[in-house]
Amino acid sequence: MSELPYNLAYLSIGCAAWVVAGLKLRAWRREPSFGLLVVALAVASPSTSFLLASPLLYRAIDHVTGVGNLATLLVYLGIIGFSAAAVVLALVWSPPEERSGTEVWAPLDDRLRRRVRRRTAVFAALVPVLVALFLIGGPYRPETPLTFDTTFAPRAATALFLTLYQGLYAFSLIDIGRVCLGHAARLPAGWLRRGIRFIAAGALTACGYVVCKVAAIALAYAGVNDVEWLSTALGPLFAALGAVGITLGFAGPAGAAWTQRRRDFRALRPLWDLVYRADRRLALEGPSPAWRERAALRDLEWRTTRRGLEIRDGQLTLRPWIDPAAVRGAERFAAEAALGTDERDALVVAAALRSAVGALAAGAVPRPREEQPVLPGLDADPAEERAHLVLVASFLQSPLLERALAEQAR
Repeated sequence: MSELPYNLAYLSIGCAAWVVAGLKLRAWRREPSFGLLVVALAVASPSTSFLLASPLLYRAIDHVTGVGNLATLLVYLGIIGFSAAAVVLALVWSPPEERSGTEVWAPLDDRLRRRVRRRTAVFAALVPVLVALFLIGGPYRPETPLTFDTTFAPRAATALFLTLYQGLYAFSLIDIGRVCLGHAARLPAGWLRRGIRFIAAGALTACGYVVCKVAAIALAYAGVNDVEWLSTALGPLFAALGAVGITLGFAGPAGAAWTQRRRDFRALRPLWDLVYRADRRLALEGPSPAWRERAALRDLEWRTTRRGLEIRDGQLTLRPWIDPAAVRGAERFAAEAALGTDERDALVVAAALRSAVGALAAGAVPRPREEQPVLPGLDADPAEERAHLVLVASFLQSPLLERALAEQAR
């Protein structure tokens, strides 16, 4: 049997999952929270197991240590780490109806600490048992990176080791799948709900791996031959599909959030250019070349927030030059076009800023405070402000703005 497909599959999945784990650890360092750390560990543990399970690294570990099939124990301990992290994740992931604001993780109070300690104590107590059973069942020769379970299952200690491991793994998969399905059912449509459903689907799909493995172990222990395909083909297929689902579940919402931040950052550029041309003192640095904007990949949240603040500063600076007639004309046009509230507010602000920039460039005298119109959106919540500014920027490049400004003459 060629080991190349197994090497490619395990190494590819392991590396991809470790990229996700690295991003989660980076997010945890920026904004430390117990729940985010658990998520990072829940991804990192099986990622490592997938790497070590590749026949290439499996044999390398055995060669370096001189202990036959030691990689199997390391792989299974990595999965036990995932099992423990998944069970803890099920405890600290707050149900949607119990959250306040943007809170996702339950507060780590004394009650939650006790529940976490009780759950993890079970895994901590069983790890030495698993190690002892593995060592009692040895020595394990020859090396069997793909057929360890069926080759050594006839040994009672090894069969017990394998069954106990599979039981812990199945418990964690069912537990996290149950919690995720419950959470997803109560969340609004979007990438978060989609990602949680991916995690649930991946966890429950991976249960097929447990079923195949337990069946192969039981048959091998009973002396039935030619059952390796359950352990080497069908079981790993379920595990790979489950790992892909879980990885997509963790990576999907994060990727969607990153994409949205990048889209907002670039969408705000026309509005930022408008206020920057009016007063260059508002910005920390000059405008970036177009190619650099397209290549922006890092620190997008900070960049977008800074861009929004500079736009707001520009809006306040331009306020004395805003023509009230432009505001009234935009309001009339928005009413006649039956625009929604958000679109109406954004169109009014876009028209006001265009009129102010034109007046400033023409050398108009600034209006006194009592004659300056109050624009909509200034009192928007931080969560809504960015969406408002992005919408304003979109109207700057819309034919609707020219038609709205034409209402000024009426």
